[in-house]
Amino acid sequence: MADKPGKPTAAAGKDAAEKPRLLSGGNPQIPKGDGDAPVQAYIAAMPGWKSDLGRRLDDLIVGTVPGVRKAVRWNSPFYGVEDAGWFLSYHVFTRYVKVTFFQGASLEPVPPGSGKDKDSRWVDIGEGELDESQMAEWVRQAASLPGWDLT
Repeated sequence: MADKPGKPTAAAGKDAAEKPRLLSGGNPQIPKGDGDAPVQAYIAAMPGWKSDLGRRLDDLIVGTVPGVRKAVRWNSPFYGVEDAGWFLSYHVFTRYVKVTFFQGASLEPVPPGSGKDKDSRWVDIGEGELDESQMAEWVRQAASLPGWDLT
């Protein structure tokens, strides 16, 4: 029996469930979750060139910090060290991906972005702008500092 016109099929509902909604600026809406799976879902849903950047960031972080802890909170991937807290997060915007170091004011050199929080610093990465060696150094330093406790 054919589905009625205008009524979504079960397959259409499944596709919609698998494809996260993009929030303002193209940031994927991913449910809160711990581990690699929600982070990979976030990366897969990042639009255009940003998805490749997300994979590169994830690979770089995993390669720099053995046993790194991952989660998605507030529609952003978080990376941390067990019993030491979260040290980094990133978030999609229209023209860039913002990588935030929660203790960034303690990094050398200090990442360029700053705001009301005296400790956090960030770098905005546009298409083709990832400096992998600088990012790896910041990640290495950030992972060695006390991080945020999000419990």
